[in-house]
Amino acid sequence: MPLKTLFLNPPSFENFDGGAGSRWPATREIESYWYPVWLAYPAGMLEGARLLDAPAHHVSAAQTIEIARDYEFLVLFTSTPGFPGDIGLARAVKAANPTIKIAFVGPHVSVLPEKSLRDCPVIDFVARKEFDYAVVDYAKGKPLADIPGISFLKDDKVVHNPDAPQIQDLDALPHVTDVYKRDLDVTRYNVPFLLNPYVSLYTTRGCPAQCTFCLWPQTLSGHPWRKRSTDDVAAEMSKVKQYWPEVKEFFFDDDTFNIQKARTIELCAKLKPLGLTWSCTSRVTTDFETLKAMKDAGCRLLIVGYESGDQQILKNIKKGATIERARQFTKDCHKLGLVIHGDFILGLPGETHETINNTIKFAKELDVETIQVSVAHAYPGTELYDYAVKNGFMVGDNKMVDEGGHQLAHIQYPGLPADDILSAVHRFYDEYYFRPKAAFRILKKAAFDSNDRKRLYREAKTFLKLRSQRNKLVKKHSDDAAAELAKA
Repeated sequence: MPLKTLFLNPPSFENFDGGAGSRWPATREIESYWYPVWLAYPAGMLEGARLLDAPAHHVSAAQTIEIARDYEFLVLFTSTPGFPGDIGLARAVKAANPTIKIAFVGPHVSVLPEKSLRDCPVIDFVARKEFDYAVVDYAKGKPLADIPGISFLKDDKVVHNPDAPQIQDLDALPHVTDVYKRDLDVTRYNVPFLLNPYVSLYTTRGCPAQCTFCLWPQTLSGHPWRKRSTDDVAAEMSKVKQYWPEVKEFFFDDDTFNIQKARTIELCAKLKPLGLTWSCTSRVTTDFETLKAMKDAGCRLLIVGYESGDQQILKNIKKGATIERARQFTKDCHKLGLVIHGDFILGLPGETHETINNTIKFAKELDVETIQVSVAHAYPGTELYDYAVKNGFMVGDNKMVDEGGHQLAHIQYPGLPADDILSAVHRFYDEYYFRPKAAFRILKKAAFDSNDRKRLYREAKTFLKLRSQRNKLVKKHSDDAAAELAKA
C-alpha cells in the first residue's frame, strides 16, 4: 500500500482562490472558487488518497490539522501570496502528527525551492513544475534521491534532482472528474460569469504564447503545448453528463483551449452530440470559422485576456496580438452570440495615466458582458518580475496582497505611483459597469431569473464592500505619504 496521502489546497484568506486552480492568486472582488485540477491528477493515482479543497469547502486551519492527523503524507499546493500562511499550517500539522511527510508543490516553490525549504524546514521536499508522478513515486516508496524534479535538504545542503521530463501522454493521466465525484462538492464552486453550478477541467497543458506576466507557463506547466486526444476528452465529458445532471456548465480551463484550429474543430465535432453547455479560454487570434464551430457545439462563453487597450503595452508584454485583431474577434463573437468575459491588467510595462484611460475607453468600446480588472503582479519566475526588479520598479515593501488577501499594486513607474494604479482599478469598474448600457444588461438578466437575481444581489454586496475597503486603503496610503512629506 502507498502512503496514505492527503492532497491539500490549504485554507487561507477569506474568499482567497489562490491555490491549485487559480492562475492569478488573490481574494476575488466577488467570491470565486476554481477547481484544484492539478492536485486531482495525482490524487486519482493513489489508493486511499483524498483531495481536500479547504477554501471552497470552508474547512478551517484547525479542522485541516485534525484531518491531517490521519495521514502519512501531505501534498500542499502553495502560492506566493499564500506561502507565509501555508508554512505556518505545515508547522502546525507536523506538531500534531510528527511522523507525517510534507511536500509543497506549485509555482512558488518551483521557482524558489531552496528559499522555501530553508524558510520552513518541516517541508520534507518540494516538487518542481509538473509534480504528478514525483509525489506518486514518493508515496509508493521511491527514495528521494531517485525522483526527478524534486529538491530537498540533506545535511543542511539543498539537493536539486534533475528536472523531470514534461508529461507528453496526457491520456495516461486519470480523469480529474472522477476525483471530484469522490472528494468534492461541486455545488461549492462559483465563478460569477459562469453558470452555477459548474465543473472545470483541462484538455491541454502548456501555452506557447510568451506573455511576460503570465504565471503558469513560466513556472509550472511550461510553454510546450500538449493535448489530450479528442476521444479521451469526449469520453470524459460523456461521463460527467451522467455524474452531474444538475451542472449547468462545463469549463475548459486550459491556458489556451483553442490555440490550434484543426484540433478545436475536431473536438467540437465530438462534443456537439453530447448537448452540453460549455465555456473556455480564448485568444483574440481565434478566427470566425473556429468560433462558429465552438458555438455550434454548445460553447456559451469565452474568457479573453485583452490585458490593455494600448498597442505598445501589448508589444512590451509580448502578447502576440493587436488592438485591431481584438476588435474583430469581439465583433465575431457578438455576431455569433458568444458571451465574453474580458480580462484587463493595469500597471504593465509602459503604463501611464494616458494608457490607463485608453484601456478603459477600449473596454467600453468592446462592450463585453463582464470584465475583470487586475493590478499587474510580478510573480517570481516571470519575465515581468525580472524586468521590475532590474529597473527598480518594485514598491519598497513588495507586498502583493493586504491582510485580507486583496491585490495590492506592487509595481510603479516614474509618474505613475502604485496607489494611482490601484485607484484606477476602482475607476475602471465604476466607469464600465455604471454605464446605462451595462447596468441595463445586468438588470435585464436578473429580471428573468430568480436564481440569477439572488446571486447578483449577493455578488453586488460583496463587490461594493471590497470597493469600499480598497478606497480606504488607497486613502490611507495617500495620507501616510503626505504625512511623511510634511515631516521632511
